[in-house]
Amino acid sequence: VVHLYGMPAKMNEIMQIAAEYGVPVIEDAAEAMGSTYYGKQCGSIGDIGILSFNGNKIITTSGGGALLCNNPVYAERARYFANQTREPKLHYEHKEVGYNYRMSNVIAGIGRGQMEVLDERIELRRSNFIYYLQCLSDLPGISFCHEMPGSISNRWLSAILIDEDAADGIRSIDIIEMLNDKNIESRPVWMPMHMQPVYEKEIAYTNGVSQKLFETGICLPSGSILKLNELKRITRLIESVFVENTIEETVLR
Repeated sequence: VVHLYGMPAKMNEIMQIAAEYGVPVIEDAAEAMGSTYYGKQCGSIGDIGILSFNGNKIITTSGGGALLCNNPVYAERARYFANQTREPKLHYEHKEVGYNYRMSNVIAGIGRGQMEVLDERIELRRSNFIYYLQCLSDLPGISFCHEMPGSISNRWLSAILIDEDAADGIRSIDIIEMLNDKNIESRPVWMPMHMQPVYEKEIAYTNGVSQKLFETGICLPSGSILKLNELKRITRLIESVFVENTIEETVLR
């Protein structure tokens, strides 16, 4: 289960179905550190939770992450694999293939130090979203993803959807290319796994929603260090695309 861009998934419904059929639940909370669902931290609801401390996350150690679980058997098994599956002997002995997934003490210390400012960084990300919402909501064809009841998103990344028909032919790629031309990074939302070339021959159980989101979604700049003047520039540039489009439509008519 992925809490996409920090937005909590419908965990109550998911956990109920999983319990009915005996399916373990792994939460991909890589983007959702600090997000909550009915008072519970994302990553702490399923059988196992995963956090990311990659360079673009709210808390970063430049790479790596953490595994969360309340099951001591799972925890011990994870530590076993993270320590190269070394057997408890004086010499190095391995009965299974393991990996060196341990985070160094120095890197861990950097991450722990940032925990003190987690709430502050979440507030900054949420402020970015609110600014985009206030400035862009009235533009034709633009929509946002809103929090469900019981959910608080860290708004790790602010994304919008562009309805091409409602936007008089303006596409998400038009906005992305315009911003990139201005040296402002933006990109489509995540490509669905079934569309990735490495999985193109695999069976996919889809209904077209993820593909539609990929075609119409835009990830906007959302860093914790964004300044107000930078947000203003981004929103004004997006607004300019709609203004120019309106002028062109008027001239054609």
